Amino acid sequence: MPYDESVPPTQRHRPLLAAAALAAVCLTAVGCGAGDDGGGAQARPRQGGSGTSAAPSKSAPAPGKTSASPGPSAKPSKSTNGRASGPLSGKTVVIDPGHNPNNYLHTREINRQVDIGTTHKECDTTGTSTNSGYAEARFTLDVSHRLRTLLRAQGANVVLTQDDDRPYGPCVDERARIGNEAGADAVVSVHADGSAVGNRGFHVILPGLVRGGKADTSKIVEPSRDLGTRIAGLFVRDTGSAPSNYVGGNSGLDIRKDLGGLNLSTVPKVFIECGNMRDPKDAALLTSESWRQKAAQGIADGISSYLKG
Repeated sequence: MPYDESVPPTQRHRPLLAAAALAAVCLTAVGCGAGDDGGGAQARPRQGGSGTSAAPSKSAPAPGKTSASPGPSAKPSKSTNGRASGPLSGKTVVIDPGHNPNNYLHTREINRQVDIGTTHKECDTTGTSTNSGYAEARFTLDVSHRLRTLLRAQGANVVLTQDDDRPYGPCVDERARIGNEAGADAVVSVHADGSAVGNRGFHVILPGLVRGGKADTSKIVEPSRDLGTRIAGLFVRDTGSAPSNYVGGNSGLDIRKDLGGLNLSTVPKVFIECGNMRDPKDAALLTSESWRQKAAQGIADGISSYLKG
């Protein structure tokens, strides 16, 4: 679930591409695996994700974790060691694992309002979890680690916005700033949704055109669309999952203007909601190590396709 929203937006924006276009991207990329047949259910309010929600059972901090505030000087987790030479040499990718496993211990801090350009939103949220207690924040870190390994093997310089190495956050404005200051060629924020049972599938969130205050997405809308479309097509191929049946009109794409992580980005950036943690069938995938590896591969292939042009 995107970390800078605690309630669903009041209005969805029309997807940029139809499902046929998404399939065309996938086929161009190499050929797709068959996914589950998506329905046409209406979008429903998400569950979980509130900054004051109960702690997921598997989000307890490890012994010895500090609870001190990260402060404004906190550094991103850079992952450059072990980088190989390869087709992505010279490229910088920022991976943004959604939420933080310890956010639920810092509700006051994460509920603090930050400026996202057009309005103010919570610093961060706790994220959601499966019914069995597998936390979204644990899922996002696992997929992000796998994604980092795949991208480094191709020579990319990889930066993580957090690696369970700080007590909470970072806030959404800092997450955007990390990508900007890294001069990232691409940024992907990894999430899983918390919607109603029966709502299944993944979707990639693209930035809408926003100009206001500190936010100006005019230069990143088009490249982010390209990045997101490639990720969506290759995610279908590598995971066999279908695009969301409740967001984006079965296109696998959704445009948002209310997410600080996108509004404040000056480099190409997208979010991916890999599935719905509250649906038992999707949860079975999200809790599978082998499926998470496929998810990381799909995202990596999309990023690589975008960076290679």
